[in-house]
Amino acid sequence: MAAVCAWSGAACFAAPLHAQTAANPNQPPPHTAPFPNLSTGEDRKVAEASMALGPQMQRGMSVADMLEQRARLDAALGALQPQRRGTLDAYVVTVALDSDPVFAREAREAGLVLERRYGAKGRTLVLAGPDGARDDRPHGSIRSLILGLARIAELMDRNEDALVLYTTSHGAPFGLTYHYGDTGYGILSPARLKSVLEELGIERRVLIVSACYSGIFIPELASLDSAIVTAAAGNRTSFGCEADNDWTFYGDAMINRALRKPQSLAEAAQEANRTIAGWEANLRLFASLPQFSIGDGAKAWLAELEASLPATAGEPVGRSTFEAAKAKLASQPAPPAARR
Repeated sequence: MAAVCAWSGAACFAAPLHAQTAANPNQPPPHTAPFPNLSTGEDRKVAEASMALGPQMQRGMSVADMLEQRARLDAALGALQPQRRGTLDAYVVTVALDSDPVFAREAREAGLVLERRYGAKGRTLVLAGPDGARDDRPHGSIRSLILGLARIAELMDRNEDALVLYTTSHGAPFGLTYHYGDTGYGILSPARLKSVLEELGIERRVLIVSACYSGIFIPELASLDSAIVTAAAGNRTSFGCEADNDWTFYGDAMINRALRKPQSLAEAAQEANRTIAGWEANLRLFASLPQFSIGDGAKAWLAELEASLPATAGEPVGRSTFEAAKAKLASQPAPPAARR
């Protein structure tokens, strides 16, 4: 039930999935090989400096897959609509950076929730790989995310509109891990995301980061016009990222429940934090301590954007991750001392 991550000295990677079968082409490829060392040496300072640059590596990917992903991304970017002059438009991006299918499921549904919440139909980009049932979107990667942000920067009025970005993946102490089967690897560090957003001139932004250690994004990206919400403190893990779940803990609490309601982002973050704290206490998990920071400028334009929230709450979908964790815990054999 905890985040299924292992610190390898290079990055955080997931436990292997079941092998893909020909009968289900929508089953994601498994992680079978170790996450490679993406740094330029063994020295820790050198490694950290390399990770901060946001390395991405592709290996063994077929030409057919490369062409298909390029076509999917081009089509998705081409479908994005330009902003409306005089209207504060939200551009929504949701991205699953790991091929464990829980992240793809979460990114897909998060796209629907945030599109509805912020009136972003035609201005929503979902980057998510196969989830066991579907594989109809451009896959999430550091490259596809950056290209998506670049296209949005061309379409939006950066003085009037706002970016709403939701990322879901495994995390490491220096950033988010991009890990697609055995072909795609990378690290999206806070410094790299900050440099991309600054280069594109996207200052008005809501960043919701769901991963272990995601609190490290707040010190780097906090600004007057930024709202940042993270699933954990910078030194804590988050939970619920088993491959067969419909949601991670934080995705379930924040996206599937709190953000479906007609309440402000701050209120939703506070509700999600209370929900997570209750779930973790019930399951006796080490608290993840979700964080949020909203700049004074962001409070002003968020109030304008949220004045048009849907009047009625949407219903949660999928199986509760907390209930799934409770059921899994109950099915485990009791410790020997408790069997008397």
